[in-house]
Amino acid sequence: MDIVEITFWVAVAIIFYTYVGYGLVAWAMAKVRLSRRGSPVLDVYEPEVTLVVPAYNEAPILDEKVANCLAMDYPAQKLQIMFITDGSTDNAAEVLQKYPQVLHLHSPLRGGKAMAENRAMQYVKTPYVIFTDCNSFLNQEAVRELVKHYQDPAVGAVSGEKKVMSLDSSPGAGEGLYWKYESFLKRCDSDIYSLMGAAGELVSFRSALYQPLEKDTILDDFVQSLRIVEQGYKVVYEPKAYASETPSTSIAEEMKRKVRICAGGWQSMVRLGSLLNPFHQPLVTFLYVSHRVLRWSLTPLLLALLLPLNLLLAWQVGGIYSIILAAQVLFYGASWLGWQAELRGKRVKGLLIPLYFSMMNLAVFAGFFRYLRKAQPAAWEKADRAIIPSTSISR
Repeated sequence: MDIVEITFWVAVAIIFYTYVGYGLVAWAMAKVRLSRRGSPVLDVYEPEVTLVVPAYNEAPILDEKVANCLAMDYPAQKLQIMFITDGSTDNAAEVLQKYPQVLHLHSPLRGGKAMAENRAMQYVKTPYVIFTDCNSFLNQEAVRELVKHYQDPAVGAVSGEKKVMSLDSSPGAGEGLYWKYESFLKRCDSDIYSLMGAAGELVSFRSALYQPLEKDTILDDFVQSLRIVEQGYKVVYEPKAYASETPSTSIAEEMKRKVRICAGGWQSMVRLGSLLNPFHQPLVTFLYVSHRVLRWSLTPLLLALLLPLNLLLAWQVGGIYSIILAAQVLFYGASWLGWQAELRGKRVKGLLIPLYFSMMNLAVFAGFFRYLRKAQPAAWEKADRAIIPSTSISR
């Protein structure tokens, strides 16, 4: 076996491990860890909490979001609701003034979500704080399910689950398939030791552990949660607390969002360098590299290398390499057909997996070059999302 074949099979092994093998390993490790320690028995816990909603030009859905926050199954006198609309140019103030129980913060300067959260924390007086996106709607038990984990002093943050609502008319509905698998991996990571980064749709922190973020931070909640892990605390995943939102209105909008996330991934890997030190927290390093770093760095590069290597080996050796090459061509051909169908507003279920897989890996390269050029602003450019009928929101 020559160097080309060795490189090819090493690449195949790493790619398989990243997208399939790690899921199997994490599932087995989680089973073992749970069998050894069992599930913790948590009492009813009702501390004071602040629920913060950063909102940028979200006036059309503010009434619905406020109603959702006020519907939480939690003592009203212990739940402070705060909306921060820095930089917004709509009539958010007019909408929010109808709700005296809501604290509204506003500055005409737009600094991005990280800066808004930093500023909001100056007004948080409770021991725990929850952040949720304005376009995500929470189930009634969300606050209660998040804060119960803080009875364990080793827990520094708790993340809820993101649920992508399935709307057949939405071309971006393939996003939901990805999040189902991602939720499975998050559950495993949390059961093994700690979640490897929280999503901003619904995440909570011990207020005392919050560290002000750099103004150019792209993935604010991801970085914040892993800095808490750097301090030696755990981030717990709680799927009984969830935020529901619709998928992007188009595959182009979803691609734009993915590129932004990948640019933030590169920025995060640089800023969270201590997590790559296996001598500091070996289990954390294993989880972080397996779940995050490989997806954002080495594996997409190996995927790009695999096709020309396969072409060379199919020409020189044939046999199994010709079969694998045919499979690759069919897979990427299906991705291209899926992309074309989505651009025409059509959804072909059988093409969603190859399309979304290819799109995610292309976004890594686009995000990398955007990060190198420092061309990704910290302020969110909102992706268009399908409208949620008010009667369909789970509360």
